[in-house]
Amino acid sequence: MGRLASVYGQAVAAHRVGRAHLDAARRAVDTTAAPGTPTETLVGRLARLGDALAAPEPAPIAGTPVAIRIGTASTADGGFPALVPLGGGHHLAVDADADDARVAGLLRAVVLRLLAAAPPGAVRVAGLDTTSPDAAGSRPAGLAVGPLRPLIDAGVLPGTGDGGIGALLGVAERHARAARQAGRADQELLVVVVGASPPPEAAARLAALIEAGPAAAVCVLAAGWPPPTDRPVLGGTTQVRLAEVYAHVGDPPGVPFSADGNGLAAPVLLDGDPPAAEVAALAERLSAPGNGVEVAALLPERRWTGSAAGGLRTVIGRAGPEPVAAALDRVTPHWLVDGSAGRASFLLTVVHGLAARYAPADLWFHLLDVTGRAGFADLAPAAGDPSWLPHARTVGIEPDREYGVAVLRDLRRELRRRIAARKRHGVAAAADQPRIVAVVDGFEALLAGGDTLAREATDLLVELVRAGGPAGMHLVLAGPNPPGALPGRVAAALGRFALRVALPGEPRDAVADPPAGSARLGAPPHATRTVAHRPATGADAVVRLPDAHGAVVRLPDAQAAAGELARLRRELWQARPTGSRPPSFFAGHATVRVEEDATFAGLRPGGRRPLALVGRTVDVDGTTALFIMDAAPGRHLAVVGASATGAAVLRAATLSLARQHAPGDARFLLAPLTGATGSAAEDTARTLTAAGHPVVRLDAAGLRAHLAALAAVLPGTISSPPAGPADGSAGGLAASAPAGRTYLVVFGADAAHEVLATADPETGRTGHDDLRALLRHGPGHGAHLLGWWRGLGSLADDLGDAREDLACLVALDVPGDELSAYLGLPDLWSPRPGRALLVDQHDHRTRLIVPFTGRELDGEG
Repeated sequence: MGRLASVYGQAVAAHRVGRAHLDAARRAVDTTAAPGTPTETLVGRLARLGDALAAPEPAPIAGTPVAIRIGTASTADGGFPALVPLGGGHHLAVDADADDARVAGLLRAVVLRLLAAAPPGAVRVAGLDTTSPDAAGSRPAGLAVGPLRPLIDAGVLPGTGDGGIGALLGVAERHARAARQAGRADQELLVVVVGASPPPEAAARLAALIEAGPAAAVCVLAAGWPPPTDRPVLGGTTQVRLAEVYAHVGDPPGVPFSADGNGLAAPVLLDGDPPAAEVAALAERLSAPGNGVEVAALLPERRWTGSAAGGLRTVIGRAGPEPVAAALDRVTPHWLVDGSAGRASFLLTVVHGLAARYAPADLWFHLLDVTGRAGFADLAPAAGDPSWLPHARTVGIEPDREYGVAVLRDLRRELRRRIAARKRHGVAAAADQPRIVAVVDGFEALLAGGDTLAREATDLLVELVRAGGPAGMHLVLAGPNPPGALPGRVAAALGRFALRVALPGEPRDAVADPPAGSARLGAPPHATRTVAHRPATGADAVVRLPDAHGAVVRLPDAQAAAGELARLRRELWQARPTGSRPPSFFAGHATVRVEEDATFAGLRPGGRRPLALVGRTVDVDGTTALFIMDAAPGRHLAVVGASATGAAVLRAATLSLARQHAPGDARFLLAPLTGATGSAAEDTARTLTAAGHPVVRLDAAGLRAHLAALAAVLPGTISSPPAGPADGSAGGLAASAPAGRTYLVVFGADAAHEVLATADPETGRTGHDDLRALLRHGPGHGAHLLGWWRGLGSLADDLGDAREDLACLVALDVPGDELSAYLGLPDLWSPRPGRALLVDQHDHRTRLIVPFTGRELDGEG
């Protein structure tokens, strides 16, 4: 009864639309000229009637025909619009091919007016470029669509057709079958444009489509029909016969005007291409996302009432008035979303729809936005809004590939844990675990490059695709490319996805579709069969479900509803379970200062193994990147690279070490040797002094003297500290072991190379000798070097054979091949702005990090 009532209501609505058109026509015909003037002529009335009928309000036209203007009828008394009914089982045929400029212009004008006469998303066009050159190459390669280019660029039209007349008819026949099965009067209307006379077999199929009537929701615009003369007369089809200048409009063909009076007894001057401004305005109106679909209408009335035991389900849009739901379950464990326009909006709709239906105990999200466009940043806490989506576990925005691969690693660990638990405890135990949905926008970037990281990403992704579904772990992978553009193993895995969402945007070539007979529930699509169409507008998606062929779904504009979604998130956040933690958040463009680091804030005096903090690791948890500065050999730090960030990293390491010592328990020797590092070094000295730590400032000569003094008290060193003033600039140092720990911090160590290379006239030792002694023996006696070198070559020259005695390295903008050659390690990294590589040679550890940056020190009090 409910379905019957729905169909009845739709029929009533269509009747009202038709009645409104009839009333408008009657008013136009009944209107006469003003009193005292001659009665208006019939032609004048027809002109006003035509104008009234040709400008209807947008209304569904699959089940109800509308009057579409094709030109101007000419009589001795003047002209009036020539209208033909289209939609609702009515079609148009022209007896010349589209290589005739008049026919091409007419078809383009009719397509435009059909799109304008219907609500956004109610009309889809196929086959604008389906003709082919003849053997001699004299026929144009199709119906040129240049004047309609704004509609193509906006995603309203699919661009040129692909696959010829057979593929085009296949699309139309599948659409007709689906429309008849649905049995609704407000179906999407498929407009099939045939630009040339088709071969006999195709002509028979085309005729069958036309004879199917309004239930098929197909409107055919056929050029090159009816010649030759053995073609069938098509019911419901308006025939246009071209003359030298004018056309004649009537039915049936073969006579100037029809015997029953249905033909138009006047020649018609066909309309050409519409004005460019009209095309552009229509493109803007039809491509606006969210036309007719609101996010709120897709959300459940009550929150968190869904059961995730059998899978997840959410409403993603509408097909006509009906909601379209999609599932993440046994049959459709993963989704593939391809296309550009509206992708971010679609993903936000999915995430919020699922979050509103399922409680955080039943659903976890891992959200990764490689493109920076998906808007996932709003799902994590921010300075102005402390709320977050309580289902989110990780949120990554514009991340490095290393971060994306780290997320996939974590997912694989969870997958293997679940598989092991299922083997031990059975299916029931596994069903109690929350479902995990990983949404990756721009996933193809993780697979690019052909390097070690790309190969690992491929392995991880393929394993998750194959085994994730039964373990309650689902992938929603989004990108601009179909699977064929991806590495072979990934393309094969994704090609088996039973649910595909095709959005507008390049490439417009195809949407995967199962071959005939394999569209039963759960049948995997054939990887090589395609349907050559994409959505009709920028607000649509072609969604291919496992139990049906592709259907056009109207999507909401989630980004335009940002305020509404923010209110939903705050509502969910306020209802979050006690003890909920915000998601781990990584923003690839963000910088971080050491004072903002949680590990830094927790440092206290008294630890046995001081920690030097240098940045944040690019991983899922955003762990602090650090080195242990204990008594083990080699526990010194070298920061290498021309970037001024080196000074900030050195500052962060020094201040973090200072927080772990009580005042007086450590001394700091600071040597700012380049002008560019003066502000960072000065800020470091001020902060240390304010904390009660003794600070000695050194120039190059002072550095040389203190190295000699430190080396003199180390075992195996023959040296006598030079005499001199005790102001820290040179000499005057007692030859005794330092009290507590000593940290020698050198900003721009390469600037002291010449001074250190000079030999002492009495002992013959150079500063480099003393430096290398400090590196080898210093940690065991509480002395550590922290230095910034502006080039890897300078570091190598200063260390000589002692490179193994400096285990801790932070490389900033050092080329990967140079660093690999220096350390004897392959494929370390590719330098990039805002990143550094942490290398611990003794722990055999390398990590990509976000180095700590400094504030703008100059100008601050």
